[in-house]
Amino acid sequence: MTTPPVQPKPARKFNLSAFGPLIGLLILMVAGTLLNPSFIDFTNLTNIVARTSFIGIIAIGATFVIISGGIDLSVGAMAALIAGTVILTLNAVVSSLGVNALSIAVGMTVALLMGALFGLIHGLLITKGRIEPFIVTLGTLGIYRSTLTFLANGGTISLGLDLGDLYGPVFYGRILGIPNPIWVFLTVALLGGLILNRTKFGRYVQAIGSSEQVARYSAIPVDRIKVLTYVLQGVCVALATIVYVPQLGSSNSTTGLGWELSAIAAVIIGGTALKGGSGRIFGTVVGAILFETIGNILNLTSIISNYLNGAVQGVILIAVAFLQRGSKK
Repeated sequence: MTTPPVQPKPARKFNLSAFGPLIGLLILMVAGTLLNPSFIDFTNLTNIVARTSFIGIIAIGATFVIISGGIDLSVGAMAALIAGTVILTLNAVVSSLGVNALSIAVGMTVALLMGALFGLIHGLLITKGRIEPFIVTLGTLGIYRSTLTFLANGGTISLGLDLGDLYGPVFYGRILGIPNPIWVFLTVALLGGLILNRTKFGRYVQAIGSSEQVARYSAIPVDRIKVLTYVLQGVCVALATIVYVPQLGSSNSTTGLGWELSAIAAVIIGGTALKGGSGRIFGTVVGAILFETIGNILNLTSIISNYLNGAVQGVILIAVAFLQRGSKK
């Protein structure tokens, strides 16, 4: 009796979608160092990640929404309205509570409640109202921005100087030499990765994005999971706003313009399929840092005008979308 020949194991194919963003970031870092040695300085690198943190935190929430097959175009306007409301709340409660940590805690609580509520509204309109996510969030984008303009009476809502001094360390403070926004960004990224890859909720999100119909046949609570993804997105927007209110210092009708595009671009650059079904939190983090790195290199060098930062980012986004075509039928 002859022994059947052992079949060789198929060679593993290089997963460009998994490692492409990281390779691109490393290439950018090498190029930035060659063009200007100060690029690799610790201060500059931490500045890049700190500046990335705001969009990065929002993009982590957007990763869940996009993997599930949805989209949220309102995050920039949502962040602006939450920031304006938090500032109004802080300025109002300080008269009774005083300039102290309790006043700051009240403002942070208001932000988180608003973010969760906005996400819940989005999710219910999409699932129970059977309205396309694009239409829902495009509509709420206008609602949020108009509401902010109304609250500001067409002007700007500014944080009081005393409150600004007390609140400042949330953004400008450091732990072990690392800016606080980076710690928050890393914490949200780690939690996001655990939720997406190690929980039933994360598996359900990916299953819904792959095939909503099959997910329903598999007894997955599709509507509930979709609602939760938008709630998670709203909470991420609120967290980012809480961290960045000290830097913003004010909010007006132009605050947040383009932030939703930056967040979505970071998700797509990071390898998440725009049609849903697959994605990685790590990729989103790398995508967000990559975008900020482009702007930083343009500021440090004179290759092209830094006014073309958006154009360069747009070219990269289109190129990634081109490479993703046909990846999911």
